[in-house]
Amino acid sequence: MNGETVARAPAPPEAEAVLASLYREHWLALVRLAVLLVGDRESAEDVVQDVFSRLHGKRPGKLTLAYVRVCVLNASRSVLRRRGVAARAPLAGPGGPVDSAETAALLGESREEMLDALARLPRRQREVLVLRYYLDLSDAEIAKATRVRQSTVRSTASRALDRLQRELGGKA
Repeated sequence: MNGETVARAPAPPEAEAVLASLYREHWLALVRLAVLLVGDRESAEDVVQDVFSRLHGKRPGKLTLAYVRVCVLNASRSVLRRRGVAARAPLAGPGGPVDSAETAALLGESREEMLDALARLPRRQREVLVLRYYLDLSDAEIAKATRVRQSTVRSTASRALDRLQRELGGKA
């Protein structure tokens, strides 16, 4: 393939319609989910946009909200992994991701404190709490999305809530 780009076969019209509908109806909620996982709106929007662009051309039967959520969850994990690698690199600068002035202005002090405490949780604990309390998913749905047992979901949520309670001094 000497420099030539390979054209992708066009997606069936019904797949494009399903994907467009998912995008219109759930884009904002998916961005909010990603913000809670990656910590900033710009990265979250990139995650969701990237997921939708990768889903273009998939069979319509695969394009469900649950599948897209799992894709956003996995893409958010990838962003966090890349950040971790960059933070450990010798040339990495101090500090982490910085919120925009608009985002910082919108967040109240207590909400900011909660988001900070949530960000300090281990990845799995943060994911379980976000999926349970933000998306209101059941233990079974969380287990399926995170690929762990339901009992693991329950114990992880319990440990995460205990840790948040300690960190926030009983304000959680």
